Amino acid sequence: MSLFWWLPFGSVPEITPADLKDSLGKGGPLIVDVRTPGEFAGGHIQGASRMSIGQLKRALAAGAIEPGREVIAVCLSATRSIPAVRLLRQNGVPNARQLAGGMRAWIGAGLPTTKS
Repeated sequence: MSLFWWLPFGSVPEITPADLKDSLGKGGPLIVDVRTPGEFAGGHIQGASRMSIGQLKRALAAGAIEPGREVIAVCLSATRSIPAVRLLRQNGVPNARQLAGGMRAWIGAGLPTTKS
């Protein structure tokens, strides 16, 4: 693993808000929201699980995320999700992507959120 896997520089594979919305109706991917608890509570994608990077590492170590599963990492603006996608891909989850533009793009597209 690269020493700098956590830096939010560069790019990772992405999914658009519209494409993610369409996939949710079909069972859809696992959505991992890496925002703060307060951000998540303020509104998130239905079915998303909030996990810090540390929690995500533990979930991977415990085998809680199946290697073949499609996983979408979400943050506010598609910056904090870059390290999450890199971590997933480097730990055997090749179908990991981030939500392009993050929750700002999701909300900007008029897509629904839920509060917890």
